[in-house]
Amino acid sequence: MSTTEIPYKFLVNATPPERGNVTASVTAELRRAIVTLELKPGEILDKGAICERLGVSRFPVSEALARLQSEGLVEIMPQRGSMVSRVRIADVVEYMLIRKALESEAIRVLMARRPEGIVEELERNLAEQARAARKGDRETFHRFDVEFHEILFEAMDFSRIRAVIDSARANLDRARLLILDPRRLTATQAEHKAIADGIAAGDAERAVAAMRRHIDKVTGELLAFAKTAPDLFADAERLADDIALFD
Repeated sequence: MSTTEIPYKFLVNATPPERGNVTASVTAELRRAIVTLELKPGEILDKGAICERLGVSRFPVSEALARLQSEGLVEIMPQRGSMVSRVRIADVVEYMLIRKALESEAIRVLMARRPEGIVEELERNLAEQARAARKGDRETFHRFDVEFHEILFEAMDFSRIRAVIDSARANLDRARLLILDPRRLTATQAEHKAIADGIAAGDAERAVAAMRRHIDKVTGELLAFAKTAPDLFADAERLADDIALFD
Protein backbone atom coordinates (compact mmCIF):
# COMPACT_ATOMS: atom_id res chain seq x y z
CA MET A 1 0.00 0.00 0.00
CA SER A 2 1.38 3.46 -0.88
CA THR A 3 1.55 6.23 1.69
CA THR A 4 -1.27 8.06 -0.07
CA GLU A 5 -3.59 5.13 0.69
CA ILE A 6 -2.95 5.05 4.43
CA PRO A 7 -6.18 6.01 6.22
CA TYR A 8 -5.81 9.10 8.42
CA LYS A 9 -2.10 9.41 7.64
CA PHE A 10 -2.22 12.99 8.99
CA LEU A 11 -2.97 11.72 12.51
CA VAL A 12 0.04 11.50 14.81
CA ASN A 13 0.41 8.68 17.28
CA ALA A 14 1.15 10.78 20.33
CA THR A 15 -0.05 8.29 22.93
CA PRO A 16 1.79 8.93 26.21
CA PRO A 17 3.12 6.09 28.39
CA GLU A 18 0.74 7.04 31.21
CA ARG A 19 -2.38 5.01 30.59
CA GLY A 20 -4.69 7.59 32.13
CA ASN A 21 -3.69 10.22 29.58
CA VAL A 22 -4.38 8.17 26.44
CA THR A 23 -7.91 9.54 26.06
CA ALA A 24 -6.71 13.12 26.48
CA SER A 25 -3.99 12.54 23.88
CA VAL A 26 -6.43 11.03 21.36
CA THR A 27 -8.92 13.84 21.99
CA ALA A 28 -6.28 16.49 21.40
CA GLU A 29 -5.08 14.90 18.16
CA LEU A 30 -8.59 14.46 16.75
CA ARG A 31 -9.50 18.01 17.78
CA ARG A 32 -6.40 19.31 16.00
CA ALA A 33 -7.28 17.41 12.84
CA ILE A 34 -10.86 18.72 12.89
CA VAL A 35 -9.91 22.34 13.57
CA THR A 36 -7.25 22.33 10.83
CA LEU A 37 -9.77 20.75 8.41
CA GLU A 38 -7.74 17.60 7.86
CA LEU A 39 -10.98 15.99 9.00
CA LYS A 40 -13.59 17.91 7.04
CA PRO A 41 -17.11 18.96 8.09
CA GLY A 42 -19.54 16.17 7.26
CA GLU A 43 -16.85 13.48 7.01
CA ILE A 44 -17.79 10.04 8.39
CA LEU A 45 -15.24 8.78 10.91
CA ASP A 46 -13.91 5.22 10.72
CA LYS A 47 -13.29 4.39 14.36
CA GLY A 48 -11.39 1.19 13.59
CA ALA A 49 -9.02 2.97 11.20
CA ILE A 50 -8.44 5.73 13.75
CA CYS A 51 -7.60 3.14 16.40
CA GLU A 52 -5.13 1.45 14.06
CA ARG A 53 -3.50 4.71 13.03
CA LEU A 54 -3.10 5.96 16.62
CA GLY A 55 -2.19 2.57 18.04
CA VAL A 56 -4.89 2.55 20.70
CA SER A 57 -7.92 0.48 21.66
CA ARG A 58 -11.50 1.48 20.84
CA PHE A 59 -12.23 2.80 24.35
CA PRO A 60 -10.09 5.97 24.28
CA VAL A 61 -11.27 6.75 20.75
CA SER A 62 -14.92 6.36 21.82
CA GLU A 63 -14.29 8.57 24.86
CA ALA A 64 -12.51 11.14 22.71
CA LEU A 65 -15.40 11.29 20.26
CA ALA A 66 -17.84 11.78 23.15
CA ARG A 67 -15.75 14.70 24.43
CA LEU A 68 -15.58 16.23 20.98
CA GLN A 69 -19.34 15.84 20.65
CA SER A 70 -19.75 17.99 23.77
CA GLU A 71 -17.57 20.64 22.06
CA GLY A 72 -19.77 20.58 18.97
CA LEU A 73 -17.05 19.13 16.75
CA VAL A 74 -18.41 15.60 16.34
CA GLU A 75 -21.89 14.22 15.81
CA ILE A 76 -22.50 10.70 17.15
CA MET A 77 -25.34 8.98 15.31
CA PRO A 78 -26.80 5.91 17.09
CA GLN A 79 -26.35 2.75 15.02
CA ARG A 80 -24.72 4.79 12.24
CA GLY A 81 -21.36 5.83 13.62
CA SER A 82 -19.75 9.24 14.05
CA MET A 83 -19.31 12.23 11.75
CA VAL A 84 -17.36 15.45 11.92
CA SER A 85 -20.00 18.07 12.66
CA ARG A 86 -20.83 20.55 9.96
CA VAL A 87 -20.17 24.16 10.88
CA ARG A 88 -23.26 25.92 12.24
CA ILE A 89 -23.65 29.37 10.74
CA ALA A 90 -25.81 30.42 13.69
CA ASP A 91 -22.97 29.65 16.09
CA VAL A 92 -20.39 31.48 13.99
CA VAL A 93 -22.54 34.60 13.63
CA GLU A 94 -23.43 34.70 17.32
CA TYR A 95 -19.84 34.18 18.38
CA MET A 96 -18.50 36.82 15.99
CA LEU A 97 -21.03 39.36 17.28
CA ILE A 98 -19.91 38.56 20.83
CA ARG A 99 -16.28 38.93 19.78
CA LYS A 100 -16.95 42.25 18.09
CA ALA A 101 -18.48 43.66 21.26
CA LEU A 102 -15.91 42.21 23.67
CA GLU A 103 -12.81 42.95 21.61
CA SER A 104 -13.91 46.49 20.91
CA GLU A 105 -14.29 47.13 24.62
CA ALA A 106 -11.04 45.27 25.27
CA ILE A 107 -9.22 47.86 23.17
CA ARG A 108 -10.83 50.73 25.13
CA VAL A 109 -9.67 49.20 28.41
CA LEU A 110 -6.26 48.49 26.96
CA MET A 111 -5.84 52.07 25.78
CA ALA A 112 -6.82 53.40 29.20
CA ARG A 113 -4.27 51.18 30.95
CA ARG A 114 -1.49 51.57 28.34
CA PRO A 115 0.43 48.42 29.37
CA GLU A 116 4.16 48.62 28.80
CA GLY A 117 5.50 46.80 25.75
CA ILE A 118 2.13 46.12 24.08
CA VAL A 119 3.00 47.98 20.86
CA GLU A 120 6.30 46.12 20.50
CA GLU A 121 4.57 42.80 21.14
CA LEU A 122 1.96 43.50 18.48
CA GLU A 123 4.65 44.57 16.02
CA ARG A 124 6.57 41.34 16.61
CA ASN A 125 3.39 39.36 16.00
CA LEU A 126 2.58 41.31 12.82
CA ALA A 127 6.05 40.59 11.45
CA GLU A 128 5.42 36.85 11.94
CA GLN A 129 2.02 37.16 10.27
CA ALA A 130 3.57 38.92 7.28
CA ARG A 131 6.25 36.23 7.00
CA ALA A 132 3.67 33.41 7.07
CA ALA A 133 1.43 35.25 4.58
CA ARG A 134 4.31 35.61 2.10
CA LYS A 135 4.93 31.87 2.33
CA GLY A 136 1.23 31.02 2.08
CA ASP A 137 1.59 29.08 5.35
CA ARG A 138 -2.02 28.91 6.56
CA GLU A 139 -1.45 27.02 9.81
CA THR A 140 1.43 29.20 10.99
CA PHE A 141 -0.48 32.35 10.01
CA HIS A 142 -3.55 31.13 11.88
CA ARG A 143 -1.45 30.55 15.01
CA PHE A 144 -0.19 34.14 14.96
CA ASP A 145 -3.67 35.41 14.07
CA VAL A 146 -5.01 33.82 17.25
CA GLU A 147 -2.01 35.11 19.21
CA PHE A 148 -2.65 38.69 18.02
CA HIS A 149 -6.07 38.70 19.67
CA GLU A 150 -4.75 36.89 22.74
CA ILE A 151 -2.13 39.60 23.26
CA LEU A 152 -4.93 42.13 23.65
CA PHE A 153 -6.83 40.02 26.17
CA GLU A 154 -3.77 39.04 28.18
CA ALA A 155 -2.87 42.71 28.54
CA MET A 156 -6.29 43.32 30.14
CA ASP A 157 -5.97 40.34 32.51
CA PHE A 158 -9.73 39.69 32.47
CA SER A 159 -10.01 35.91 32.86
CA ARG A 160 -13.80 35.70 32.48
CA ILE A 161 -13.82 37.56 29.18
CA ARG A 162 -10.97 35.35 27.98
CA ALA A 163 -13.01 32.27 28.98
CA VAL A 164 -15.99 33.44 26.91
CA ILE A 165 -13.75 33.92 23.87
CA ASP A 166 -12.06 30.55 24.35
CA SER A 167 -15.29 28.59 24.92
CA ALA A 168 -16.19 28.32 21.24
CA ARG A 169 -12.77 28.84 19.66
CA ALA A 170 -12.47 25.36 18.14
CA ASN A 171 -15.59 25.72 16.00
CA LEU A 172 -14.76 29.29 15.02
CA ASP A 173 -11.16 28.44 14.14
CA ARG A 174 -12.14 25.77 11.64
CA ALA A 175 -14.71 28.12 10.11
CA ARG A 176 -12.05 30.81 9.69
CA LEU A 177 -9.61 28.36 8.14
CA LEU A 178 -12.16 27.60 5.42
CA ILE A 179 -11.60 31.08 3.95
CA LEU A 180 -7.90 31.48 4.72
CA ASP A 181 -6.68 31.69 1.12
CA PRO A 182 -3.67 33.83 0.05
CA ARG A 183 -5.85 36.92 -0.42
CA ARG A 184 -7.42 36.59 3.03
CA LEU A 185 -3.98 36.01 4.62
CA THR A 186 -2.79 39.35 3.27
CA ALA A 187 -6.07 41.11 4.10
CA THR A 188 -6.10 39.83 7.68
CA GLN A 189 -2.53 40.96 8.27
CA ALA A 190 -3.40 44.43 6.93
CA GLU A 191 -6.54 44.59 9.10
CA HIS A 192 -4.52 43.60 12.18
CA LYS A 193 -1.94 46.27 11.32
CA ALA A 194 -4.67 48.91 11.21
CA ILE A 195 -5.72 47.88 14.74
CA ALA A 196 -2.12 47.98 15.99
CA ASP A 197 -1.50 51.35 14.31
CA GLY A 198 -4.48 52.82 16.16
CA ILE A 199 -3.14 51.48 19.45
CA ALA A 200 0.37 52.79 18.72
CA ALA A 201 -1.07 56.22 17.91
CA GLY A 202 -3.01 56.27 21.18
CA ASP A 203 -6.25 56.63 19.22
CA ALA A 204 -8.83 54.35 20.83
CA GLU A 205 -11.64 55.16 18.40
CA ARG A 206 -9.42 54.43 15.41
CA ALA A 207 -8.32 51.10 16.87
CA VAL A 208 -11.87 50.11 17.84
CA ALA A 209 -13.20 50.96 14.38
CA ALA A 210 -10.41 48.88 12.80
CA MET A 211 -11.27 45.91 15.03
CA ARG A 212 -14.95 46.10 14.16
CA ARG A 213 -14.18 46.32 10.43
CA HIS A 214 -11.86 43.32 10.70
CA ILE A 215 -14.42 41.10 12.40
CA ASP A 216 -17.20 42.18 10.03
CA LYS A 217 -15.05 41.48 6.97
CA VAL A 218 -14.05 38.00 8.16
CA THR A 219 -17.65 37.13 9.03
CA GLY A 220 -19.02 38.48 5.78
CA GLU A 221 -16.50 36.51 3.73
CA LEU A 222 -17.25 33.35 5.65
CA LEU A 223 -20.97 33.71 4.97
CA ALA A 224 -20.26 34.39 1.30
CA PHE A 225 -18.12 31.24 1.18
CA ALA A 226 -20.92 29.24 2.80
CA LYS A 227 -23.14 30.09 -0.18
CA THR A 228 -20.64 28.34 -2.45
CA ALA A 229 -20.16 25.27 -0.23
CA PRO A 230 -23.44 24.68 1.66
CA ASP A 231 -22.63 21.00 2.31
CA LEU A 232 -20.00 22.04 4.87
CA PHE A 233 -22.59 23.91 6.93
CA ALA A 234 -25.44 22.57 9.05
CA ASP A 235 -27.84 25.49 8.59
CA ALA A 236 -27.08 27.08 5.22
CA GLU A 237 -30.76 27.99 4.83
CA ARG A 238 -30.32 30.93 7.20
CA LEU A 239 -27.58 32.55 5.10
CA ALA A 240 -29.75 35.22 3.47
CA ASP A 241 -30.75 36.74 6.80
CA ASP A 242 -27.26 36.60 8.33
CA ILE A 243 -25.37 38.05 5.36
CA ALA A 244 -27.40 41.25 5.75
CA LEU A 245 -25.89 41.76 9.21
CA PHE A 246 -22.39 42.15 7.74
CA ASP A 247 -23.01 44.02 4.48
